[in-house]
Parts: sequence; C-alpha cells; structure tokens
Amino acid sequence: MPKKTVIDGGIYMGALFYALIVAMFNGLSELALSILKLPVFFKQRDLLFFPPWAYSLPTWILKIPITLLEVSVWTVITYYTTGYDSDAARFFKQWLLLICINQMASGLFRLMGALGRNIIVANTFGSCALLMVLALGGFILSRDNIQKWWILGYWLSPLMYGQNAVAVNEFLGKSWSYVLPGSTEPIGVTILRSRGMFPEARWYWIGVGAVVGYVVLFNFLVTLALTYLNPFGKPQAILSKESTEGVETSVSSSNANPNMKRGMVLPFETLSITFDDIRYAVDMPQEMKAQGIEEGRLELLKGVSGAFRPGVLTALMGISGAGKTTLMDVLAGRKTGGYIDGSITISGYPKKQETFARIAGYCEQTDIHSPHVTVFESLQFSAWLRLPPEVDAATRKVLIYI
Repeated sequence: MPKKTVIDGGIYMGALFYALIVAMFNGLSELALSILKLPVFFKQRDLLFFPPWAYSLPTWILKIPITLLEVSVWTVITYYTTGYDSDAARFFKQWLLLICINQMASGLFRLMGALGRNIIVANTFGSCALLMVLALGGFILSRDNIQKWWILGYWLSPLMYGQNAVAVNEFLGKSWSYVLPGSTEPIGVTILRSRGMFPEARWYWIGVGAVVGYVVLFNFLVTLALTYLNPFGKPQAILSKESTEGVETSVSSSNANPNMKRGMVLPFETLSITFDDIRYAVDMPQEMKAQGIEEGRLELLKGVSGAFRPGVLTALMGISGAGKTTLMDVLAGRKTGGYIDGSITISGYPKKQETFARIAGYCEQTDIHSPHVTVFESLQFSAWLRLPPEVDAATRKVLIYI
C-alpha cells in the first residue's frame, strides 16, 4: 500500500487504533473474573486470612505472562502483513506499547470490578469508563475537535498517550519520509499534525511512561478498593474464636429466661463404637483366578479390632491400599456387596443399620465442601432442614455454636 498521501496515513492510523482496541478489549475479561472472585475474597479478608495487597498483587503479576503471549501473537501476525514500517526497532517498540496498553486495560477493568462489587454496577462503570477513554483518546475525536470544557478528559485519557506513542513510532519511520510538493516536512509528520498529535519522537517514551504510570495507579487503587470497600447486601458479623465466650454467655442467659428455654435444649447421648475381629472379603476376581489362584474369596480385612470413643478425634492411618476406606465403609454400613464377619456394637449394643443411618453422618474421602459457602453456612442450612419449624432463626443460630 502506498505511503505518500494523508489519506494513506489515515488508513494506517485506523489500523493502529484497531490494534490498541484489541489490546484493551483483551483486558475486558478481568471485570467479570474480578466480580466472580470477590465473594470468596471478602470472606477470607474479613477472617484475616491475608491482607488485600497479597491478593491484588499476584493477580496483577500473573496476568503479565498472558499479556506477553497475547500481544506477541497479535504483533507477529499483523505487523508486517499490515505493512507497517519495516524497521525491527519499531516492531519491538510497538510490541512493548501494546503490552503496556493491555496491562493498563486489565488494571482499569479490575478497578471497575473492585469499585462496582456487583456485575450490573461494574458493567455500568466499565462501559462508561470505556466510552470516555475511547472518545477522548485522540482518534475518534482529535485534540483540535474536543471542546475546551472536555480537554481535561483528553489529557487524562490513557489511550491518548498510547495512540500518540504508537502513531509517532510508525509515522516517523523511514517509509513515511516522502515530502509532498510544496512542503518542507515528511508526510509522516504532516499526518500526525493533521490528527492533532504531537510529532516529536520523544512522545513515544512519554506515552509509554504515562501508560505504565496508569498501570501502577490502577492496581494501587484496586488494592485500596479491596481494603476499604465491603460487599453489597445485608452485613453479616464474623465471629472469631475470641468471641465464643460471648456466645456462651448469651446461651446461659437465654437458658435462664423461661420464654427462650423452649427449643433451646437438644438432648442427646454420647455413643461409642467398638468393633472386634472385622473381616471383609469379596469374590475372587476372574483375572486373579486366571493367574492360578484357587481361593474362592479375596479377603481385604483380616481380623481388625478397635474402638471410637465419644469426644475423641481418632485418626486412622496407613499406607495407600491398607484398607482404611474399606474399614470405614464396613463400619458405616456402606458396603452392599461382599462378605462381612465380626462384631460391631454401639455403646455395647449390636449395631442396627436402620437406626445407625438415622443418628450418624458419614463423609467419604471423595466428598468435598462447596466452595461457595462457609462451614457455618452449611451447618446453618442443615439446622434449617433438621430442626422443627417452631424453632426460630435466632435460636437455630445459637444452637449451631452449642
């Protein structure tokens, strides 16, 4: 494509603007990702798991390799095929600037997510910020066409510095050195002046420095927002270990009140589990019979005995394949096949699976807790399901701590 007229320069200017837009929109995904992670972050922050900067800083750093990959692929594919200046130094300078633009956009949209704290509010903030940045970036409206009462927005727009830097990097190249008849300056400088941009070479590094400054500023503001802002909705108190004495005091005082006593006492009896000479076997697999093994059964548990006492946390330890899970499944009555021998008693009485299943809970090793709720919320939900309907919400909450 020829590079001898202002019209030719306008085409390349549009291509450069499109490259900046692509780099910016690659950071737009940070807005939704930030909103999705905020509920868990707020819970962990309020429980003092870590300071907010320990969350925001790694998020920023871990985005850098992704930015390098995205910008490298884009620049390698588009730079020479578009017909930009063939100087290798200008190739790497455009690559560096697009990296900074992508990081700036990621920080901007993370900030919108941290300020909005809600996908609807954050999308509104993000759309408004994107509109202002694009409209006052120096391409859609040149500096000469922006009204005086809007000119401050032009100087504050990070895209303005990026647009000026990428344009200076391209149009001050040797391929834009053609001088129009009757003119004393190269066509590249003429194109820059016609778009209201600064034609001096130093404006490339001014632009890079300004964009890097915005990267640092936006990520710093993200940390401040995560430190001082709270999620929308009804505030909920977080009870730490040190506050349990207050809970116990409230329980004691409520027990003294006859009106509160009803539904507060849940009588239960502690039970122990003992097992003696537990044996568990399954039919010999056909593969093992084919290898010459003549036994009809494969014994997995061989005379295991033990006891679980109430109020004592017992750890069942052993190497992989020792039979820990098998033993627990047998004791819990989860084994529906095979052959079980031995004695299992509950506080001295023979175990009846129908009764045991109603009074005991069993969590397998493959069970996981939902990442979207806390343990307290799970207990609260379980209390809603198990307690009688006449037990009010305040009483249910107290009973969870009991």
